[in-house]
Amino acid sequence: MEVRHGKKCVREYTGDMPDQTSPTITTADTLRSLCAHLARAPWIALDTEFMRVQTYRARLCLVQLATPDTVVCVDPLALSDLTPLLELVYAPHITKVLHAARQDLEVFADLRGGPPPSVFDTQIAASLVGYDDQLGYGALVEAITGHKLDKLEARTDWAARPLSDSQIRYAEDDVVYLRDVYLHLETRLKELGRTQWLVEECTTLTDPALYRTDPENAWRRLGAGAMLAPPAQTILAALATWRERQAQQRDLPRGWVVPDPILVEMARRMPDSIAALAAIPEIKPSVVRRDGVALLEIVAQARTAPIQPRWDTPERLDPAQMTLLKKLGARVQERAREASVSQTLIAPKRELLRLVRRDPACALLRGWRRNFIGEELSALCGSS
Repeated sequence: MEVRHGKKCVREYTGDMPDQTSPTITTADTLRSLCAHLARAPWIALDTEFMRVQTYRARLCLVQLATPDTVVCVDPLALSDLTPLLELVYAPHITKVLHAARQDLEVFADLRGGPPPSVFDTQIAASLVGYDDQLGYGALVEAITGHKLDKLEARTDWAARPLSDSQIRYAEDDVVYLRDVYLHLETRLKELGRTQWLVEECTTLTDPALYRTDPENAWRRLGAGAMLAPPAQTILAALATWRERQAQQRDLPRGWVVPDPILVEMARRMPDSIAALAAIPEIKPSVVRRDGVALLEIVAQARTAPIQPRWDTPERLDPAQMTLLKKLGARVQERAREASVSQTLIAPKRELLRLVRRDPACALLRGWRRNFIGEELSALCGSS
C-alpha cells in the first residue's frame, strides 16, 4: 500500500511537506492494511470532515490520519465496513491527537456508542502552556510552526464526490501540521510539569455521559426554560423529550422538527386547539399540519402532570458574596498571569460561583485545580 511519506516529524517545524497528494483509502483491503500499519504507532494525529446540516447525527465524510511517516485520508462514504478504522481509533494504547476534539469525538460516539479513549486535545494543551484560550487550529499552527494554512476549502461540501486534489490537500493539512503542534505542546507540558493536568481534562472530555442523547434530558439544552414559571417548565420538558425522539426517528436536526423558540412559546401559551397553536408567531403551517395533534396532546398531558421545575434559579448573591466573588476572580487572574495559563480554563465564572455558594460539586475542589489554586481560594472563602 502506498502512502505519502513526508519529512520526519521534528519538535520544531523545519519546512514544507513534499508537494504531492496522498491516496484516499476507498477499499476494504487497503483500509485493513493501513490500520495494521498504523496500529504500531504510539500516537496518531486525527481529524474528521463531516456534514450535519440536514441530519440529526453527523455524516462522517472523511477521516485524516497522520504519524511521523504517514499521511493518509480514509473515505467512509466509499466503505461499507469501518471496523478496522474504528478498532484503530478506539485502541487504548494509541494516543489520538485532535484539535478542539469535542465534535470529532461526538461523530465517533454516534458510530460506536461512546467516544474513543486516550485523547490529546491540542486546543486544551495550548491553553495550559500559555496560548490564548480557545485558539483556533490555523492560528496555533502558525504560532508554533510558522506555516499559514490555506483556507480556500473551508466551506467544502465534504459529502460530494469526487473530491479534488485541492480538497484532499486542505484536509491533509489538518493532520500534517498537527504532528509538530503535538510534539511541541507535549514537550512544553512536560517541562512545566502539567502533563497530568491535560490527562485530567481529556479524561473529562472522553466521558461517555457527555455524548449521550437521552430524550428525557433534552430539556437541558433549552436554557430559556429558566425564564418560565414551573408549570410551563414541566410542559417545555415534555415537548423537548417529544422533539428529541422525533428528530432521532426522522434523522433531522432538532430545529427542523420544531425550533427552540417555538417550543418555549408553546410552553408559555399552553395552546389547547389547532387554532391556538397556529396563532403562535413564526410557527410553520407545515408543523401545525404534520404534528399539531401530537403537540397538543403533549401539552394537555403535561398540564395535568405533577409540576416538576427543571431549571435551577439560584438565589442572587448578597453584597458580601459579590465582594468575595470579585476577590476570587482577581486572585485567579493574578495566578493565571503568573503561570501563563488560561484564566477561563482554570476557573470559569460558574465554578467561582459554586465556590462562593459552597457547592461541593465545584471543580476547583478536585484534581489539578485544587492543588494549583482551589485550596487557596477555599481558604479565602473561609476567612470571608
